[in-house]
Amino acid sequence: MAKLYFRYGAMNSGKTTHLIQVAYNYEERDMKVLLLKPKVDSKGKDYIVSRIGVKRKVDYMIENEVNIYDLLENQEMDCLLVDEVQFLTEKQIDQLMDFVTLRSIPVICYGLRTDFQTKGFPGSKRLLLLAHSIEELKTICRCGKKAVFNARKINGEFVFDGSQIAIDGDKVTYESLCHVCYDKERKAYQQG
Repeated sequence: MAKLYFRYGAMNSGKTTHLIQVAYNYEERDMKVLLLKPKVDSKGKDYIVSRIGVKRKVDYMIENEVNIYDLLENQEMDCLLVDEVQFLTEKQIDQLMDFVTLRSIPVICYGLRTDFQTKGFPGSKRLLLLAHSIEELKTICRCGKKAVFNARKINGEFVFDGSQIAIDGDKVTYESLCHVCYDKERKAYQQG
């Protein structure tokens, strides 16, 4: 039976590397995979790029208003892989579920559970409700504990205000932190 999978983790937990490995495993067995990512994720343009240097071209860059099921309904595939799934809409997550229920195709989604303010992304919240399988990919904080939050830095300084989406660039970076280190940086920011 096909399933909808949600594999989430803090930044730098190996989500993209794992996705590329899954694609390779399917293709090694002469199976067809399609790879999607939201167009809002401009990092890497039409590639998914792992921080360890592995990259792969995506088949489709998805806009928020696109019906994913309609777009791919006639495509042959054995598996559908989605990177940066947190940026999809709730409706698009429902469309991914249609591949599982109507076509019996496994859909494996990778992304963040929460943003830099510890608030859920629409796509992630919907996946947490619908996914048949939810798996956390783990990474560590600078203190050595398990990192669970993604703290945003602008020009090297932590910030805790701003829009939910800010894609990596020269000025915007993220650091994976445990709850204790995140709270310490948030309090320091609030005290100014």
